Amino acid sequence: MKTALITGASGGLGYELGKLMAKDNVDLILVARNKKKLEENANELRKHGIQVDVIVSDLSKPGAPDEVYAEVQRMGKKVDILVNNAGVGMFGRFIENDLQQEMDMLYLNINSLTHLTKLFLRGMKDRGHGKILNIASTAAFQPGPLMAVYYASKAYVLSFSEAIENELNGSGVTVSTLCPGPTKTDFADRADLGKSKLFDMGTMDAESVAKIGYKGFMSNRSVIIPGRQNRLMAKSVRFMPRKLATRIVRNVQKEK
Repeated sequence: MKTALITGASGGLGYELGKLMAKDNVDLILVARNKKKLEENANELRKHGIQVDVIVSDLSKPGAPDEVYAEVQRMGKKVDILVNNAGVGMFGRFIENDLQQEMDMLYLNINSLTHLTKLFLRGMKDRGHGKILNIASTAAFQPGPLMAVYYASKAYVLSFSEAIENELNGSGVTVSTLCPGPTKTDFADRADLGKSKLFDMGTMDAESVAKIGYKGFMSNRSVIIPGRQNRLMAKSVRFMPRKLATRIVRNVQKEK
């Protein structure tokens, strides 16, 4: 029986990916800061006959990844699959946004993801097998005015994931990056994206994104971009001047 650890598992993509793994008879360790929601999700997932453990942790805080890892060791678990899904966004002009919120976002989107990957990857490599799925975004492919720090953080996730995937070639450990476009989760509300045009231009539901992402992940695809429109946008920016791509993004997600 394999065990997967999923961060940001209180809802959205994290929970949907958990459901897919549960159907494949994978035991789960769910990590998020919302204890009530985690327990509700765990009870639902246990109906598949798997073991589900819960770790309540705010991964935007320094020290949290070490605490999560220590708790997994205390449980006596070996993590075969790591899903770094936890992440937040923030809408608004960089000069006007709250600095501490941006620092917390960077810690969650970049530091914790990197830290957890380092901690669990070592065991995977020693055992000669394992899988890591890092959740980035189509935001990773170009600069993002009005969400400057968020877009930059997702560019890091994609670059980091592709690099370590290459380093791990032949080790038995695979790394995939899921890059969804706008998706119907509570992400938009938490990022204050109600002010933006971005989510008025079409979204995918979390269940569909998770199914596409999971299929690609199980097939060891390096980069997974759900949705034809999202794939087209992500690829087209490679062939246009950077300033033009930046202007297009600004126009797409400017205030209503």
